[in-house]
Amino acid sequence: MTIAIFVFSLCGAMALGMPIAFALIACGVALMFHLSMFDTQIIAQNLINGADSFPLMAIPFFMLAGGIMNAGGLSKRIIAIAMTLVGHIRGGLGYVVILASCLLASLSGSAAADAAAMSALLFPMMVKSGYDPVKSSGLIAAGSIIGPMVPPSPGLIVFGVTAGLSITKLFMAAIVPGIMIAIGIAVAWWWVTRKMVLEIPPRASAREVFKAIREGLWALVMPAILVFGLKFGIFTPTEAGVVCSAYALFVSLFIYKDLKFSQIYSVLAAAGQTAAIVMFLVAAALVSSWLITIAEIPQQVVDMLKPFMGSKILLMIAVNVLVVIVGTAMDMTPTILILTPVLVPVIIAGGVDPIYFGVIFIINNAIGLVTPPVGTTLNVVCGVTRIKMDDIIIGVWPFMVAQLIVMTLLIIFPDLVLVPMHWFMA
Repeated sequence: MTIAIFVFSLCGAMALGMPIAFALIACGVALMFHLSMFDTQIIAQNLINGADSFPLMAIPFFMLAGGIMNAGGLSKRIIAIAMTLVGHIRGGLGYVVILASCLLASLSGSAAADAAAMSALLFPMMVKSGYDPVKSSGLIAAGSIIGPMVPPSPGLIVFGVTAGLSITKLFMAAIVPGIMIAIGIAVAWWWVTRKMVLEIPPRASAREVFKAIREGLWALVMPAILVFGLKFGIFTPTEAGVVCSAYALFVSLFIYKDLKFSQIYSVLAAAGQTAAIVMFLVAAALVSSWLITIAEIPQQVVDMLKPFMGSKILLMIAVNVLVVIVGTAMDMTPTILILTPVLVPVIIAGGVDPIYFGVIFIINNAIGLVTPPVGTTLNVVCGVTRIKMDDIIIGVWPFMVAQLIVMTLLIIFPDLVLVPMHWFMA
């Protein structure tokens, strides 16, 4: 009965058009009435406690770093590096998209920002070179979701805060799976383009490669600072966000000089608005998650999943099928906030490492960004490229299949996540 009230109150509030944050509060109120413990002070206290989190402060700083990076010219220099390195290969512009996605992911962690940047800069070049517009837009959408899978992913931060886990461990554990996803997309792109008649650009000269790397070197240093600082305990993830923001601001203003002082306010305002939405979502989610714990919903879910508890792989498959279904109808952050307090106790009861689960969970949610009908990243690419949603769904499916295959391999072989994590943390 409690689970039914939780599901129907949440879904009912969203069906009425209520914003996700208010739907989460409404769900919490419904559970309070069911448990005969309604108290407005509990709601207020949990809202305050939800936003009062030092690790959560990493999100606005990394969002600010991403905004400065895009406005300050770091993104276009990253793309220029990828162009000189792999642009001459058959289907090279597609591999440029994938390589640029990996590099941009390590800077901003935002799928929407990466999708917008690559759609604006690379899509016209791909069409001009004879690439199929539908497949090209699908590749850009699929490549951009690498951002939420690897550090400094806001999704990993939100999951770590909600589940009470080490964000640094989550960051380190996500690096290799993110690279595997990129390799999977590259294999799918090779398969898609094997029969295309394409215009292949000439190989960049050693001088051109050197020039691109020299100009983009300041941008490449930023992810190195992030990984090095976290691995050796020089700073926490929140402090890393501050360092990356300050570094991006310095490079954009005084090295590349693409960012003007007059633009700083608009960059700060945009980052603040986006961060405020996420912070309020997290605060509202603590109301429902606290009541989920009080109502013992995780224990009831454990009882429901007991047939799968004998096998970690079966349990992970069952949980991830649920997440895939939810991801088709809900955006990434709300899914993390709603399902984390329910699922983490379940997987711990099943003997699954919560850090490992967190990485798989975030990958699954990131794939949901290109899953219709919601597909946030699909909408961004559609808006920039003017490709119809029906067409881009057709274009993205080979890459989504590749991502699901890689995720399945990670579920079957957990050491692909855990061994690199232990090495990075050593």
